[in-house]
Amino acid sequence: MAQEKLTGSFVALITPFNADGSIDWQGFRDLLQFQAENGTRAVLIMGSTGEVSMLSPDERRRIISETVKMKTGAMKLFYGCTGNNTQTTIEYLQYAEKEGADGAILAAPAYICGAEADIEAFFLACADSVDMDLGIYNNPPRVKTDLGHEALLRLFAHPNYVVHKESTGRVGQVGQVLAAKPDAAVMCCDSPNLGLVVPTMALGGHGTANMTGNIAPRELAAISEPWHEGGSADAFREAYLTNLPLLHYTYSAINPVAVKSLMAAVGLPAGPLREPLRALEGEALDRGLDVIRNLGLDRQYGFSMQGRIRHVA
Repeated sequence: MAQEKLTGSFVALITPFNADGSIDWQGFRDLLQFQAENGTRAVLIMGSTGEVSMLSPDERRRIISETVKMKTGAMKLFYGCTGNNTQTTIEYLQYAEKEGADGAILAAPAYICGAEADIEAFFLACADSVDMDLGIYNNPPRVKTDLGHEALLRLFAHPNYVVHKESTGRVGQVGQVLAAKPDAAVMCCDSPNLGLVVPTMALGGHGTANMTGNIAPRELAAISEPWHEGGSADAFREAYLTNLPLLHYTYSAINPVAVKSLMAAVGLPAGPLREPLRALEGEALDRGLDVIRNLGLDRQYGFSMQGRIRHVA
């Protein structure tokens, strides 16, 4: 299939819930509109930020079916389709393809801590099962398995793999992948503690696959603008350093606890976390609200801070 190289901000979207724990479909619609209006190029639905591991199989399929109906323009909708084994992952992928997804992002199946060769074979089997855009999320902090640059480059020879999201702390690995010039968008996690955003963009990266863009999409779009597409080191530095307090805050608790708690507090449709995760309260939440106010995001986005959302074009 023809590849489309994504650039810019690729936001891992939360899953909004109603107070009773059911999925908030209007909330999904509002969040997708919020992202599209504010410079996001693509979203990942049902990544770890979307609490995918706590969704039932039926919920996962229904989220795909319902949200693909919400596509309105150029912003691409990708889905987290990793299952607990190869066959389950293939079934999710084939369902997403049938329903009209723009693409899917895959990580190694969690908990099994598979050997690198086994996980490389997993990615190849999955890619052979569909004909749509796919991405590889190398995420050893969550799944233990860690793919090196040689395995990644072999996988990027497959025509379906068009996105690479890196979440190791190895700047050298990012450099080795970019130096090989695979026909895939090289992006990185926005966690400031991993320290990948600055070197990835400086070395020619294509953007960030981030979760802070859930609450600050314009700011992450600025940070994620590729330098070879008109972005500049000066503009990047200003955006990155200005918003560094927010990046640190959204990673102050296990993803997505901090960002989803903050979204609910400023009036974005978020709802509760799935138990056993619990929302931040008290001083921990107040620190995030102070960051929002200090950056002027409440005024910029019209956050009500009382549970209502107002879009600002």
